[in-house]
Amino acid sequence: MAGKVTALPASSCAKLESKATPDLLLTSDLPMQGSSRTQTVQMVQAIKYVLDQRSWKAGKYNIGFQVCDDATSQAGKWDSGKCNSNAQAYAGNSSVIGVIGTFNSGCAAIEIPVLNQAAGGAIAMVSPANTFPCLTVHPGCSKSEPDKYYPTSKRNYARVVPYDAYQAAIQVAFMKEQGVKKLYILNDKEAYGLAVATLTKNAATAEGIQVVGFAAWAKESASYEATMRKIGTSGADAIFLGGLIDENGAQVIKDKVSVLGPNDGKVKLFAPDGFTTQATIDEAGPASKGMYMSVAGTAVENLVGKGKEFVTGFTAQLNGKPVDPYSTYAAQAAEVMLDAIAASDGSRQSVIDNIFKTKVRNGILGSFDINKNGDVSGGKGAVVKYAMYVAAAKLKAVKELEPDQKVADAALGAGTGG
Repeated sequence: MAGKVTALPASSCAKLESKATPDLLLTSDLPMQGSSRTQTVQMVQAIKYVLDQRSWKAGKYNIGFQVCDDATSQAGKWDSGKCNSNAQAYAGNSSVIGVIGTFNSGCAAIEIPVLNQAAGGAIAMVSPANTFPCLTVHPGCSKSEPDKYYPTSKRNYARVVPYDAYQAAIQVAFMKEQGVKKLYILNDKEAYGLAVATLTKNAATAEGIQVVGFAAWAKESASYEATMRKIGTSGADAIFLGGLIDENGAQVIKDKVSVLGPNDGKVKLFAPDGFTTQATIDEAGPASKGMYMSVAGTAVENLVGKGKEFVTGFTAQLNGKPVDPYSTYAAQAAEVMLDAIAASDGSRQSVIDNIFKTKVRNGILGSFDINKNGDVSGGKGAVVKYAMYVAAAKLKAVKELEPDQKVADAALGAGTGG
């Protein structure tokens, strides 16, 4: 107990932090174990950086903060049971005013409905990373989506990152620039991975790239060489990996290079933001060299205004480590949440109402609104761009692209699966 605030259990969450007796409790919900840890530890630092800049206050309210883990050591990534138990803990704690998370869309699909019907009122959730379209929109989704995530019929979830129809559009545009004619698509069978793979398939088809194969890889496999030999017979000149580095992605990359040659050779390798982390380079080693990866937003080194100020100040805390692209999204999510709390009357519903009134102007990611679905809209600047990176010793930004709305619509309208 800290003042009026009751801490969340140590089984999932780190010690409660605050600078004064807290009035309200804010939590982050991210996978703090496994390959994603490279990103999420820094994302938590970014959230705390924003709290420091605001003296751990949101308007008149003193904020307490806990870092909660939705991963397990057994899974080495987010775990459905852990996501559920975390959400139940938040819903059952009257001190919790908001959640910054999740990182993985599959975890969000579990947590959102629990928070939506919390006994003390729905709890606001702002994600810096979820890109699965069906959390907020219906076209191309199952008949029950997204309504099944909101059992009260009122939204409590928003995100500051665009959904993956846009990522698919820029991936395909970049592939065309690299001369790709025939594409083979793999996915990790998770909600995010299958969706981004399917969206990329739809976008590629719409843009005249022939999709010569669509298959899944199993995390449990010790080798993917047989899969790569099959791809070799398909005539593909590129492979797209729809999924996460956590899903044995490093072995997929190693076996691709072993069987089909270097990523800048006859068969190029592309991956979405689930791979856009230093962990991909560290775990796949030399095999990662030359693979292309995308992530929403302007490249960190190209941010301007408040974004540049954040990167400059935050870099000083990282002891020479590069700023991970998703740290800027974590910081922006924290600002959206804290602004909503500051404008609220301290009640959960008031915070939610103010999140849906969000109008960021010249923020860390540029200028954007949060629309009625909980998605970014009306964007200008970093938030509407994507950066393509190439793997070298470190991630190296090679190009920024703005998605073609028609291609994104084609990707989404053609479906993301049930």
